[in-house]
Amino acid sequence: MTGSETLPAPTYLSPADILDRARDLVPVLRDRAAEIEQARKLPADVVELLRGAGVFRMGVPTSWGGPGMTSAQQAEVIEVLATGDASAAWCVMIGMDSGIYSGFLEEPAARAFFDDIDLITAGWIHPQGRAERVPGGYRVSGEWRFGSGCTHCDRLAAGCVVYRDGEPEPGPDGAPVHWRVVLARPEQFEIVDTWFTTGLAGSGSRDYRVTDLFVPEEHSFSFYEPRREGPLHATPEAVLRKMSGVPLGVARAAIDHVRKLAETRVDRATGTPWAQSHHVRAVIGAVELDLAAARANVYANLDRQWERLAAGGRLTADERASTALARYHAFRTARSIVNRLYDLVGGASVYRPTSLLDRWLRDTNTMCQHAVAQDSIVAAAGELVLGGSPANPFI
Repeated sequence: MTGSETLPAPTYLSPADILDRARDLVPVLRDRAAEIEQARKLPADVVELLRGAGVFRMGVPTSWGGPGMTSAQQAEVIEVLATGDASAAWCVMIGMDSGIYSGFLEEPAARAFFDDIDLITAGWIHPQGRAERVPGGYRVSGEWRFGSGCTHCDRLAAGCVVYRDGEPEPGPDGAPVHWRVVLARPEQFEIVDTWFTTGLAGSGSRDYRVTDLFVPEEHSFSFYEPRREGPLHATPEAVLRKMSGVPLGVARAAIDHVRKLAETRVDRATGTPWAQSHHVRAVIGAVELDLAAARANVYANLDRQWERLAAGGRLTADERASTALARYHAFRTARSIVNRLYDLVGGASVYRPTSLLDRWLRDTNTMCQHAVAQDSIVAAAGELVLGGSPANPFI
């Protein structure tokens, strides 16, 4: 496959088909990674390669012609893509939320608004905007950060607090404010080019803003009012579950890269081949162990959560905390692995654009600034298992 080829998207792709197509794209993404980073967004042809692979339909149910993939299957595809390029994988992780969001809309509105199962969604759903209730919908104003993929998306989401007659109205879940996500087309917003960053540069995570945009009621939703049954819509954190695929994939790529270097590299100071060096062996063994443990924790939690929700159960406090902690640990472990390998390789690690480790170090440091990878998650998990009700929305 070359970087200019576009895969046709047939009527139906199975989860295995999508995983295979993702694997086929890895060398293409790896070859284009420097270009993606320099462009600070995904090139249009890369977006269409991903769309043709079916990765943006991963959250679409079989009743709509989608693959009906579990959270673990989604994470695995994203993990594979991240071995090629972290920014592309990050954009897929965000962009595939179309299928999830559609399950919170009434069926006729969902079918009309998400009229193609390969549509790409972007946007920041945390309530940073204001939605004033008016007849038939809302007047929306605000500015949102971290609009990953907003440079190529088909639909743009924006989290808002709902106001009625100038006052915040209570939420359907009994919360003191009503958190609602509004959906519109990207051309209805102003995209602000703010994405000059350390890492994940190619994700195009720019700011976007709007003033007094009318959004119909049927193009908005609350995560506490699902319209479609099933595990993908049983809890508000469904959009977070597959996030761990990105750091796990980057860590895998970094380890494989250094293992390949070790086949021919010789220590300059001692003349010892790396493959025979006790230090190199110890580092490689340690990072393989760390990645295996983090990965097993993520997928065990995703499988356990999916099984319980599919059976109609509710997650316990321990299960909610465990899933959030596994996600946090995956991000932090990936950064630690890349940093350790960066130190192992030494001076050759620092050169742009030839050093892959340099990009991976910057990518993992940047992704660890996301709310799911902050230390506040650990404190919130502790509060949860001790009987509290943490305010942190990312747990």
